[in-house]
Amino acid sequence: MGAAQSNPQPDEKVFQNQVPISFAPDVVNQLSDNLETTETTPQRQSLIDSHIRARIQGELELLKREEEDVRQQIEHALEKENLDREKNMAGDASANDGSTSGDVKTSAALFGDLEEIRNKINKYHAKRDLSEYPEVQAAGSVLAECYRRNATTSLNCWKEVDGFKATVAKLEQEYLKSL
Repeated sequence: MGAAQSNPQPDEKVFQNQVPISFAPDVVNQLSDNLETTETTPQRQSLIDSHIRARIQGELELLKREEEDVRQQIEHALEKENLDREKNMAGDASANDGSTSGDVKTSAALFGDLEEIRNKINKYHAKRDLSEYPEVQAAGSVLAECYRRNATTSLNCWKEVDGFKATVAKLEQEYLKSL
């Protein structure tokens, strides 16, 4: 019963052709060369390489888009979390005692405070303008002119330096009296 299956069958079967077939020697040579070489042709290799590069580029663009989406989601979540925390902290601080000394301020309040400080700085710089004090300007320009004339011997300007110092000291005394 199973004896037929256990007999080895030859792997090769030969069919006899009744019509003679002949191939050109070029075809036979090309077929035998193709069987012997396992390399791909340069044209085929360049086609495969370009296809692989295109797929890699496509995957890279997809990953970049996904990364940007994830980054935006994380930024949005962090922004929302920070705003919620800021609101809770401001609400807790004002509910505790109602005083303004320990309150946690929101970003808008901090920006307002920052703008107020900038205005104060600008006012301070405006007060430092020397156009209101012509005697200081005159003494300073005389001193600068002396330094220009005596570029290598600046010690020759000692009289102008003393005059400038005296003018500034006088202005300081006036300012202190006005306080």
